[in-house]
Amino acid sequence: MDVGPSKSPTQETADPVRRKPLRRYARLIGLALVAALGLGLTLRWVHWQFTHVVLDDARIASDMIMLASRVPGWVQRLPVTAGDNLREGELLVQIDPREASLAVQELEARIAGIAARRAELQARLTMVDRQSASQHQAAIARLDQARATLPAAEADRLFATSELARAEGLIASGAGTRQRLEQLRAGLDSARQRVIGAAAEIRNAEALMAAAQAAREEMEVITRQLEALAPQERELTASRDRAALDLADRTIRMPFDGVVDRIFVDPGEYVLAGQRIILVHNPAQIRVEANVKETDIRFFRPGTPVRVTVDAWPDRVFDGVVDRVIEAATSEFALLPSPNPSGNFTKITQRLPLRVQLRPPPPPGLLRPGMMVRVEAEARDTSGPDR
Repeated sequence: MDVGPSKSPTQETADPVRRKPLRRYARLIGLALVAALGLGLTLRWVHWQFTHVVLDDARIASDMIMLASRVPGWVQRLPVTAGDNLREGELLVQIDPREASLAVQELEARIAGIAARRAELQARLTMVDRQSASQHQAAIARLDQARATLPAAEADRLFATSELARAEGLIASGAGTRQRLEQLRAGLDSARQRVIGAAAEIRNAEALMAAAQAAREEMEVITRQLEALAPQERELTASRDRAALDLADRTIRMPFDGVVDRIFVDPGEYVLAGQRIILVHNPAQIRVEANVKETDIRFFRPGTPVRVTVDAWPDRVFDGVVDRVIEAATSEFALLPSPNPSGNFTKITQRLPLRVQLRPPPPPGLLRPGMMVRVEAEARDTSGPDR
């Protein structure tokens, strides 16, 4: 069979020789590209290091609210557990309210007794007012009648006296009779008695008027008693309100829409006033707290834009701005001071805390207090005057 012309040994040796320079050139070009890429990345990293400031000492923070009891008592109900998301007003803890409820009922009963006593005194005041008014009117009428009767009785007495004197003159002249004289004497006695009776009636009417006036003064006493009930009622009302506040404080509710972080008691335990019970926070109000070196503080001021990355979400970047810079280093808040009485001194770069607000705020629950974050900012000197 015809297979064509065969290659010579010289041709078979020349082909690998020609391919070796091509492979060497390709390898050199690849190494050059890798070196250029590495150099570019290195230059970019070096440039980034000189133009940016990175804060690794940063974490997510929130206002952690420690709820405590204002009153002592037994924990009756505790329907929540750590990690629960609750709405504002939902029940957290119920402390035994029986004693406080009885105190409120007792004070309400005493206040009701004050109201009943006031109603009684007001009814008595009305009754005394009417009785004293009628007595006074009757006394005035009797006094007027007695004063009108007295002149007539005086006139009858004077007339009887003159008639008796005339009869005695007639008897002395022998013209009168003894019977007529006795009649006139009896009439004079009767007239004198009427005068005395009219005077007594006047005094009696005046006494009735004095009694009616005394009854009017009793109204003043009742009025003072009514006035004395007002401060007693206010005192009892204040005590009742205090007891009602004590009763209300035995029910602890969620102060806002938030999360239960930790519970420090169990149902059936006895808690004291001021003892911590539950730790909660609002997941919609979080912030970033970082500690910046004092040598880099000039790059941060309120309003400085920053980029935040969270260790828990490495593929996400959050934008934020510096909200405030605390005006004292963290060492000033240490529990144990660090005096230097020996004279040996080691200079350590201090850190100042700052707060960053994320804009826009992340969804509630995505970032949680305590998560470690990384804050980046451009190294632009912002230490100049405010604009």
